[in-house]
Amino acid sequence: MLAPELLELSSDHTKAELRLVPNVHGPITRDDIMRLLSVPEFATLFPIEPAIDKIINQTNSLCHQDDGKFELFAVLAERRDGSVSVEISEDKMHASLTLTAPWGGKEVTLPDILHELKSHNVSMGLSKQRIQALLQKLHSLQPGESCQGEIALGKQPINGENALLERKVSLARERLLQPQEREDGSVDMRNLGALIMVKPKDLLMVKHCATEGAPGYNIQGQALPQKVGKDLAMQAGIGTELHPDDPNKLIASVSGQPVETRSGMNVDDVLVLKDVDVGTGHINFKGSVLISGNVSESMIVKATGDITVMGFVESATLEAGGDITVSKGVIGRQVRVNEFSTSLNAQGQISAQFVQYSQLTAKGDILVTKQLLHSNTKTAGTLTVSDPSGRRGDLVGGVAHAEKGVTAVVFGATAGTKTEVYCAMEQGELKQGLKQLDESVKAMVVASLDIEAKIKKLPPKSEWQDDPIMIEQIKIMLDEKKRILDERTREELEFDSLRQEVESYYENYRITVLKHVFLNVEFHIGQANYRSTREYGTCTISNENQEIHFDYNAKAKA
Repeated sequence: MLAPELLELSSDHTKAELRLVPNVHGPITRDDIMRLLSVPEFATLFPIEPAIDKIINQTNSLCHQDDGKFELFAVLAERRDGSVSVEISEDKMHASLTLTAPWGGKEVTLPDILHELKSHNVSMGLSKQRIQALLQKLHSLQPGESCQGEIALGKQPINGENALLERKVSLARERLLQPQEREDGSVDMRNLGALIMVKPKDLLMVKHCATEGAPGYNIQGQALPQKVGKDLAMQAGIGTELHPDDPNKLIASVSGQPVETRSGMNVDDVLVLKDVDVGTGHINFKGSVLISGNVSESMIVKATGDITVMGFVESATLEAGGDITVSKGVIGRQVRVNEFSTSLNAQGQISAQFVQYSQLTAKGDILVTKQLLHSNTKTAGTLTVSDPSGRRGDLVGGVAHAEKGVTAVVFGATAGTKTEVYCAMEQGELKQGLKQLDESVKAMVVASLDIEAKIKKLPPKSEWQDDPIMIEQIKIMLDEKKRILDERTREELEFDSLRQEVESYYENYRITVLKHVFLNVEFHIGQANYRSTREYGTCTISNENQEIHFDYNAKAKA
């Protein structure tokens, strides 16, 4: 056991110094050394492990040797000040602080922390309370122990919201999903209620303007710009006008039937007919057409607005600049392979209760509430074959092509009727559009830099400020620079929106089975395809890594 007086403080009281003679005091163990260092006078000093190991080895190797009669000297421990360190996340949005208690030295103070933060350029999002809490915790730590916590947090930018056009009136197609209720509580599918009409000054649509959002910042004070919401123009169409006191409201200027357009609404004149047959001849009307009865075989009905048929359409052709709504059925026959006697073509949506042996083409969605049989459908939107309750809706035979997804209660039939279903087939076109936008933005960046270079090469203003030709040329360059900047901003927003659509393409566009899939139904989603060789229940069908995937856990929704 070593005598306590062998270990002394250095003259400046910063180190613990050991002096011993191997032949007198050896051999020694690590426990012997640690007992000396546990004395209160030295207990708060930092043990220097290499020095401790070295003095033990030297003493024991020289013990009872000739050289063991000479005194050995070693510094076994020293005072160390507390320390502070700052860790910054890779995205510079978070900073954490680590405080270490001293070994007999100076404790960390608030000025020490502030100095360290300044050296790391941490200036924003600091929490004074969290820093003080760490300092308070530091006082209760043993020498060398540390405490750590987040003390600065950046602020993410808040992106602006895109402008939104909110329609305030119902459309003819929506009546198909709102049949009238009888007194006994049952539903009369033949009675869809009164025709939807508006009168002058009726509110048709409200524009919710795009918002700018708010910029953010990282913990080093660098601004993080937000994405400004994309504007969407609301334009007065035929029979409508902007409200004189509020340009964000669209009102009717005439009486008629409301028709939705891409940038607003029209109010169409309405041609009301009982039936369309050989007695009326073909119809070609500038406005909307309401047929309270049927459209007979071989007849053609064209309208710049909506076409609403309260009865049946049989082996006829309908073309609408708006929506086509058939309250009852659309019936045709097969003329030859993939060609039918009934054709419906709408720039808006197509809605019907029952469709058989017909060709349906729409830029908007297609809705069939009961059965879609042996027909070809093509839409840039969604195809839904279901009643409002999601209990009935059979898609059997033919080819169904809906870019943004297909929903049906039942796909196929017990007889194994061949049924083809396509969706999400245009990712390639979207990627090509994304590439073109990227190239366009890069070209505008180059053009802007070229204009800036020309401006920098201009002589001093004093040499041309009185030259009207020179002033006009500079003005043209500045105007062109602004035009390019505005166009670039617009295309960058469009690029971001399109990129998000491409990245989440197969997550958004899929096939939803509300109840059942029978045999011999072909599913095509992008390049992935699958033909059912057994029956399936409620599920969602998607493209995962270019393979068809059935998800039975997802809740199917109409």
